[in-house]
Amino acid sequence: MEERNELYPVFLKVNKLNILVVGGGNVGHEKLHFLFKSSPNAQVEIVAKWFLPETEELAKKHGAKLIKGRYRKKYLRKKHFVIAATNDARLNKRVHRHAKKRFLLANIADTPELCDFYMGGIVNKGHVKIAISTNGKSPTTAKRLRQFFEEVIPENVNQMVENLNEYRKSIKGDFEAKVEQMNTITESLIVKKESDD
Repeated sequence: MEERNELYPVFLKVNKLNILVVGGGNVGHEKLHFLFKSSPNAQVEIVAKWFLPETEELAKKHGAKLIKGRYRKKYLRKKHFVIAATNDARLNKRVHRHAKKRFLLANIADTPELCDFYMGGIVNKGHVKIAISTNGKSPTTAKRLRQFFEEVIPENVNQMVENLNEYRKSIKGDFEAKVEQMNTITESLIVKKESDD
């Protein structure tokens, strides 16, 4: 039987969740960069013995708290999830162990077997957001798919979403009736694409 991706995609309101990032080097910076790119108001604390200047700049820009010093398990208090992004495998595993004792979700950089979630490729066009996962197998494939979707999704998609939202509010009837009408209206989006092939 072919192996399949059993991850369940969710979209987190990280502006309402408390996140800890452990690591101030390149990997930590990359995680922060993509987190803030997608969610500029994410609530983040970063702990590390040292920080790249660009990480300090990014943290300042987004109001993230920098804690200069060694990681301690007390930093997990009142956190919803943690990202361990240091170049010290033993430290990353310790963060994972502490997180599991507290039932916190953890992402341990470059260690898929210790990850409760992956930070996949993200396409963002206004209200439309597409997350891409390769089940932790190929970040490069996720990157290429992201570039593809960024090109094919029209720039005016946000206006279409807004218009459909206003129309949905004006429809009378129960939930099923509204779904049926919205399906009929948006059907042309799929039909048009198929006829282009």
